[in-house]
Amino acid sequence: MTEQVEKVRLDKWLWAARFFKTRALAKKAIEGGKVEYNGDRCKSSKMAEVNAMLSLSQGWDKKVVQITALSDKRRGAPEAALLYKETEDSVKKREAEAERRKLIRAAQEAPEHRPNKKARRQIHQFKRIDSE
Repeated sequence: MTEQVEKVRLDKWLWAARFFKTRALAKKAIEGGKVEYNGDRCKSSKMAEVNAMLSLSQGWDKKVVQITALSDKRRGAPEAALLYKETEDSVKKREAEAERRKLIRAAQEAPEHRPNKKARRQIHQFKRIDSE
């Protein structure tokens, strides 16, 4: 079971809860504005508190989670999942967005083949003209 601590930095908690593979990535996300703590931007040194709401942007997904427990040690995924609870609205929105992306991708036609050397030259020429 997860061990309870009184104080833990937000970047360390995000790492322990397995949202990021390293603390450095967690810190970078916080500093880049991809993590909001109770609706506001924060620093990676912010002390995480139980019942605080976090809004995380990871790739295409945006999650809203509530901190349910604190831990400064990275454990297995089942134990890490006990550290937070994702809101129902967040789950519904993420699933709806994933379904929408899936439908858009299914509607697009795949190219018949990869471009050959001549086609690549034409693409590069077109991009140069387009960017000027």
